[in-house]
Amino acid sequence: MAEEENGPEVAAAAPPDPAEEAACVPHPLDRDGFNSRCRIPFGVTTDQIASTMQEFLSFLGFINGSLRTKRIKRFETMLMPANFSSLVGEFMSASIPTYCHSIAKNTYHNGHPDLVPKGMFPNDSVQHSDKGIEVKGSRYLKAWQGHNAEDTWLMVFVFDSNRPVDASRSIGPKSFRFVKVVGASLTKSDWKFAGRSSTSRRTITASVLDSGYTKMEANWIYRDRALTGLVERKEKQGELEL
Repeated sequence: MAEEENGPEVAAAAPPDPAEEAACVPHPLDRDGFNSRCRIPFGVTTDQIASTMQEFLSFLGFINGSLRTKRIKRFETMLMPANFSSLVGEFMSASIPTYCHSIAKNTYHNGHPDLVPKGMFPNDSVQHSDKGIEVKGSRYLKAWQGHNAEDTWLMVFVFDSNRPVDASRSIGPKSFRFVKVVGASLTKSDWKFAGRSSTSRRTITASVLDSGYTKMEANWIYRDRALTGLVERKEKQGELEL
């Protein structure tokens, strides 16, 4: 009797990539990189910010490690850059109140700001107020964007990570890391409104001007000291990203 034919051959698995394996582990926080002289409103402290940042690093490390076991791309390399930045900001605004009980996540859908003083509004819900903290995640070193030019206390978590397009640009794997955190009270004059043409589908935005950037840098909350020199050089050269 003829031997049974084998089924279709299964392609051999690609060998593990040590650089990709290493990139699944986020870069640790610089524990001495927090500014004890900064001022954050509504009772928020740098220790609470540090705990929230560490929680995100643990979350991302767990997610990417789990994805790696299934040979799935890292989270930051599959999400659109804007979506991943939004994830960072949303995680921060959701987690800060678990450490600081004097502030709450704004429960109003798309309400502004993201964080409001605990108990100031019914059910901690308000459509719009100048009382609270707006939180953003960004890969950019400056010129941070919002949807409106308005009076607000803005806190930005600046990070560095891979993007989906990096592989096509020969940019190798790198671990997620927080670069800096800055925050300050901005007024409408610290923003530049960016409209759009009648044919554009771009979301209407406003960008933080140099006046707002100066305020926020003067009240820096966290800096990765290993990157401080590099960041300062790029900021002086007008470069927005690492």
